[in-house]
Amino acid sequence: MKFDWHFAWQIMPQLLKGAWITLSVTILSFGVALIGGAVLLAILLLAPTWVSEPLRRCVDVVRSTPLLVQIFFLFYMLPEWGVRLGPYETGIFALGLHYSCYLSDAYRAALFSVTRSQWSAGSALGLTGWQTLRYVVFPQMGPIFVPIAGSLLVYMFKDTPILAAITVREMMQVASQIGADNFRYMEPLTLVGGLFLAMSLLVSRCMRLIERRTTFWR
Repeated sequence: MKFDWHFAWQIMPQLLKGAWITLSVTILSFGVALIGGAVLLAILLLAPTWVSEPLRRCVDVVRSTPLLVQIFFLFYMLPEWGVRLGPYETGIFALGLHYSCYLSDAYRAALFSVTRSQWSAGSALGLTGWQTLRYVVFPQMGPIFVPIAGSLLVYMFKDTPILAAITVREMMQVASQIGADNFRYMEPLTLVGGLFLAMSLLVSRCMRLIERRTTFWR
């Protein structure tokens, strides 16, 4: 079978729509994961033991089970608990929840990389706790946190095809449907691979630029 460029250009608009779904799911899920990771770390560090220990065990369960199992569990069990979300929203929630457990560790590693003397220096300068956190601690957390977060963002982006299992029409789902309808898989799968590669390289490039900036701060 030869690669048909005419067919490839015909299906490109459909694949680009799927690419937009993939990109939006990734961005929204990463936002959920950033917030969720920070909240998880705050609870694990500040909450009493009877709250933090059960939560720590839940985090371990999420890390130790496949993402696909978690997606199916949320997709089919949330309606049983009275929470009705569409496939798109469920996918965002599942990805965000899964990666927030990893980002909480990234936050913890970055936070503990800042020595106690930095907090003492902020107090000695007359800064409040929030000012010390904002102007002294956060800039020093950047060089540790940004590379880890960037890697997890790329992994999350490459995990979005799993959402096809719950009928989210991201790139891979669209390509599979085009292939089944036209009995041609070479063109849609090749184009999807190229789009994934291009967007992954773009995201990696952006994260490197942010990493350089945070390293300069340090």
